[in-house]
Amino acid sequence: MAPRTPASPRKPAATGVVKAVLGPTNTGKTHLAIERLCAHSSGAIGFPLRLLAREVYDRVCAIKGAENVALITGEERIEPKGARWHLCTVEAMPSRPDLAFVALDEAQLSADPERGHVFTDRLLHTRGREETMLLGSSTLEPMIKALVPEAEVVTRPRFSTLTHVGAKKLSRIPPRSAIVAFSAEQVYVMAEMLRRFRGGAAVVMGALSPQTRNAQVAMYQAGEVDYLVATDAVGMGLNLDVHHVAFAGLSKFDGHRQRRLTTSEMAQIAGRAGRHQRDGTFGTLAGAGGHDPEFTPEEIYAIEEHRFPPLTRLFWREAEPRFDSVATLIEDLESLPPLPQLATPPQAIDLAVLKHLAEEPEVTASVRGVRSVQRFWDVCRLPDFRAQGAETHSRFISRLWQDLRGGYLGADYVAQAIAQLDNPAGDIDTLQARIAAIRSWSYIAQRPDWVLAKDEMSARARAVEARLSDALHARLTERFVNRRTAVLMRKAGADAGLLPVRLSDEGALLVDDEPIGHIEGFRFAVDPLARAEDRKLLLAAAERHLPGLLAARADALVKAAAQPQGLAFEDTALVWQGTVVARLERGRRLLEPRLRPDPALDRLSAPNKARVTSALEAWLAAHHAHVLAPLLALDQASRDPASGPELRALLLHLVEFGGVLARDDSGLDRLDAMQRKQLKSLGVRIGSLDLFLPAALRPAAIHAWHRLARLCARPAPLPPEAMQPVVHARIAPAGYRRLGHESLRVDLAEKLLHAAHRTRMGTKARRVFLDPAIARSMNLSTAAYAALLRSAGFRVHMGRPLPEKAYGPPQPPLWDWRPSRSQPAPDIVPQRPATGAFAALAELVVR
Repeated sequence: MAPRTPASPRKPAATGVVKAVLGPTNTGKTHLAIERLCAHSSGAIGFPLRLLAREVYDRVCAIKGAENVALITGEERIEPKGARWHLCTVEAMPSRPDLAFVALDEAQLSADPERGHVFTDRLLHTRGREETMLLGSSTLEPMIKALVPEAEVVTRPRFSTLTHVGAKKLSRIPPRSAIVAFSAEQVYVMAEMLRRFRGGAAVVMGALSPQTRNAQVAMYQAGEVDYLVATDAVGMGLNLDVHHVAFAGLSKFDGHRQRRLTTSEMAQIAGRAGRHQRDGTFGTLAGAGGHDPEFTPEEIYAIEEHRFPPLTRLFWREAEPRFDSVATLIEDLESLPPLPQLATPPQAIDLAVLKHLAEEPEVTASVRGVRSVQRFWDVCRLPDFRAQGAETHSRFISRLWQDLRGGYLGADYVAQAIAQLDNPAGDIDTLQARIAAIRSWSYIAQRPDWVLAKDEMSARARAVEARLSDALHARLTERFVNRRTAVLMRKAGADAGLLPVRLSDEGALLVDDEPIGHIEGFRFAVDPLARAEDRKLLLAAAERHLPGLLAARADALVKAAAQPQGLAFEDTALVWQGTVVARLERGRRLLEPRLRPDPALDRLSAPNKARVTSALEAWLAAHHAHVLAPLLALDQASRDPASGPELRALLLHLVEFGGVLARDDSGLDRLDAMQRKQLKSLGVRIGSLDLFLPAALRPAAIHAWHRLARLCARPAPLPPEAMQPVVHARIAPAGYRRLGHESLRVDLAEKLLHAAHRTRMGTKARRVFLDPAIARSMNLSTAAYAALLRSAGFRVHMGRPLPEKAYGPPQPPLWDWRPSRSQPAPDIVPQRPATGAFAALAELVVR
């Protein structure tokens, strides 16, 4: 087939007024276009970014109602039936002659090597029925006059001035600044440094999803952080409250080589500083190590005065190629421009993929006929969201074509591909890769000629992208934002008194809901994760606000001390809400300890400290009066001269040993009948082996006495929590009698002995059988039971062994009782070895 000869560009249909609104950034061009769109009965605006299309879509919906407004991008289509106003990306702009108004934003991108041919086509051929508006830089004016001579050129001045302020160190960059870098690595380094110096920064890069960029920008706009670190993507239409733009470098890699930015590119980025009537500044970052980090005087003049070299050509590519074959398609796409003002662009990614796949016989063999070639070209035009290059992207396109050439993609297949990416775990790079992949499937899913269940699959893909974007925003914020430092810098500067401080229920000290430390009892501790630079300010803020907070805690402590369960003991420490508020110290008497308030209470005012100390002492007195009432009664009686010296001495010993005293050498024999009667009236029981106060053997009482005994340097094993009948200990705890390797509670020991004497006295026999079952029910071993009986004056007599050749149960051991306890039990030596449990018992007793 002969090469297609260059032809004149096709003429747009008869149109109304065509206006070219040109000027630098911050001239209100986009705002004007939105006003004109809403003034017409229908219309469309094409934007260079999906992000901008979505932003303006929300604004127009608020004016016209969501049911009348459509959003059309490569990855998302919201098209209500009968929608009259359309917000689109340039590639997705509808070609409809019935629209009353059409606008093209950032029209100077017609000179962009990758996407310029699309903008050029829209600039030349897309028109509104009543009005067309071309928005762009003043550098586009010569091309407008040459290619669209009917256009009325309107130049708008910038609302604010832009001034160069030289180079600044990162630590000296003023708040509300944007730092512009030209690689992801440099962006991360700058953001990390700002996190250390200034509490963090929002991050904006072209590789982020629109939703993540929105979230990061919203964080900056809301004042959560005062700094923005971005690539040159920030220069494309994002309306930000930026006062200063700092360039980390003035060179970038454009995909082919490292080159210095043009003055137009510099101005596009620097123009983000200063919005509306607020002036802005720009400069470089000192010590950033970038390429060519200083502006030349000529560049400064050009940026400040908005004077740039005019565009001399726009990139063009055949917008309506023939689809007779793949070769014809490639030929038309590489055909020469029809006008001298137009130039052939460098090979774009879609054309590179097409040519790469055209060299594969299997692929070209599957492309036959006009409809098939056109469909194949649509597949090749899938954007390379992964940015992996033509060769890698062509492999993905090849696999996709194999599935699409026969018809539609199955819903199960698309759903599975989307589900595999639905994983919000991972680091920043992993999430960015997943978002890029899901954007490809969002583009695929919204094509009605590719996917049968278009609406459902599109919704799924958008939902996954939203979840991944939220996760990426969280990771970026977690890595590059120190909220505590940001709050401190924003709220107070150097004046700690301005910080709004409050205390959470958990004791955390918060500034705008960001923890700066916590209060433990009445001590303030700075958050250990706080930067060293913040500590002085945090302590100053705490000092200014702690008196009021501590007074409130003092009130809460006094209120808690009025309740029996409001405080608790941990060893000898008095604890409130897990914090020690006082400690017990040895007093003049065992039952009269002193209370020493914790040193942290010294931070309270004198009246509050006195009030808290009084409340703690009252709680301690009430607690002891409740749990130690029996011992307190003995202690009071021991100080009564009318009790007599013998009884007073015995009572003092009972108090000293926690209400339990061995009967031997207790002095009981020296008491007269009246004193014994008085002793019993105090609740003391006179047992066979011990004198004891049953009420003092309750767990709370015995633990309280043990705590006080430790203060008086009386070491004793800690009694069990529930005062079990039997414990295994080498030393008997308070309230227990030691029986070999076991210890039995003294009241239960008296119960066993009382039962033994009752059995003995209930028969006329001199020797009786004492069943150890009741002892075993208390978990007391038979050997320990025998030791208890021997301690009380019982002695054992083993039964005679059976004669030879006689069978039957052995005679059980029998016990008798000697009135004199001091006389030891006689040794019992059996005539011949006996067997059985009772024989073992006898041997233990003998030994």
